[in-house]
Amino acid sequence: MTLSELAGKPAPQSLLTNIPRLVAHYYETRPDVHDPLQRVAFGTSGHRGTSLNGTFNEAHILAVAQAVAEHRLTAGISGPLFMGLDSHALSEPAWMSALEVLTANGVRVCVQPGVMTPTPLISHAILEHNRAGKGGTADGIVITPSHNPPQDGGFKYNPPSGGPADTDVTGAVQVRANAILENEMRDVKRLSLEDAMGKLEEYDFIAPYVRQLPEVIDLDAIKQSGVHVGIDPLGGASLPVWEAILAEYNLNFEIVNKTVDPRFAFMSVDKDGKIRMDCSSPYAMAGLLRLKDDFDVAVGNDPDADRHGIVTADGLMNPNHYLAVMIDYLFTHRPGWRTTAGVGKTLVSSALIDRVAGGLGRPLVEVPVGFKYFVDGLLTGDLGFGGEESAGASFLRLNGGAWSTDKDGLIPGLLAAEMTARTGKTPSQRFADLTGKYGATAYDRQDAPATPAQKKILGNLSPDDVKAQTLAGDPITARLTRAPGNDAPIGGLKVTTAEAWFAARPSGTEDVYKIYAESFKGADHLKQVMQEAREVVSEALGGK
Repeated sequence: MTLSELAGKPAPQSLLTNIPRLVAHYYETRPDVHDPLQRVAFGTSGHRGTSLNGTFNEAHILAVAQAVAEHRLTAGISGPLFMGLDSHALSEPAWMSALEVLTANGVRVCVQPGVMTPTPLISHAILEHNRAGKGGTADGIVITPSHNPPQDGGFKYNPPSGGPADTDVTGAVQVRANAILENEMRDVKRLSLEDAMGKLEEYDFIAPYVRQLPEVIDLDAIKQSGVHVGIDPLGGASLPVWEAILAEYNLNFEIVNKTVDPRFAFMSVDKDGKIRMDCSSPYAMAGLLRLKDDFDVAVGNDPDADRHGIVTADGLMNPNHYLAVMIDYLFTHRPGWRTTAGVGKTLVSSALIDRVAGGLGRPLVEVPVGFKYFVDGLLTGDLGFGGEESAGASFLRLNGGAWSTDKDGLIPGLLAAEMTARTGKTPSQRFADLTGKYGATAYDRQDAPATPAQKKILGNLSPDDVKAQTLAGDPITARLTRAPGNDAPIGGLKVTTAEAWFAARPSGTEDVYKIYAESFKGADHLKQVMQEAREVVSEALGGK
């Protein structure tokens, strides 16, 4: 991808979203049910789209909310539904639409009125309620498109396990929602907003989460050390949570940006010329990076706070690098965890994690892309940690119990402060120690063009379709189309050698496939791996 000339620069007026127009389209545009792009479609993080092209409109949310209400009835989920939202402009309209349908179906909806509620707090609340075993089983919804551009909206459903819903649930909800759309919304039960607001139950998500933080992070060490930490919520739902943390614990933390603007006009432009609140991108995080020397550690979150970005004097850490650092630190500083607790990683995350897990003597559980694959392991304590290459992670409490089973961007930031306080080294310094022990890596991700037919083929390849015997000069050691950790299909291909690997997956929204690659032999070798990866994929797709 060509780097935009605007990358890392303040967003110009021409890029800002017209919020009144966006919201008007949410209510007035009717999706075309005959257009596959305008139907309800749940990806790895729920249904997403924008009202401007008919992919995220009121009809979608009414249909999905009705489908979720019916699913709850079928599944016997009778407790409260905890609902949160982020600061995207479409989040509050969608929140209101969902509320009207859920309450009409007799669902007990718990919200914190007037306060953004991020993803990890919804997961935490679900687990806390269900652990207590009173008042029926709870589940949750978060209205968010995560780090996506300001014009986007999103809807995520979390079942009683607290984490992202599995495909059996999202598939059924998707099918039912599209059937409702096709039937012109006749099956939707709906109250007026006034009546719906009268039925909701007020719930404080922030206080219990903040109060229990010492159960997952050594806050005493942070406070006693005086480690200086900068926080940038990137205009998102983590802002009130960070404010509550500072008020409760009197830490040497500073929130450097308290602006909340649905246009996200304060953002720096991402690498592709779009406004995107990606806390793992040095271009989007340019504002915080300019302050890197003012703090020992600085932390960024995306709008629903399920991602983290870690900044030190050395700059913004690559998400893969910080995942490895967290794993190395946690499994040597959490004596309350089971000695058999494993490390969960997605198959496109760094192979450095494999080496770190091996050095720790911990089981490695490698799964397809999607945090849902870590939910059960985090619930049972079989996994001490689960993390994705896209800067999403969660881990256990100090005593080995579950904290959240969805991505939590707050606790990795606090952990960066804890490890700095307890070891005297910043996360980037600890990463340097890891590379000295296990080797330095070069990692990249690129896109390659692919027709819809080719994407379908790529998603259904078998290992036998890969004829190559070597990759960038080294013997191929594995050809994978199913994940080693749970034997689930990866929807693509991964090829490994002793010193490198690549993975190829079709995009769910564009006519491209994504190539991830890594080498322990340096940048030049990585380029060779990437080039041969394209050739291997092209050969596998040839004639099909």
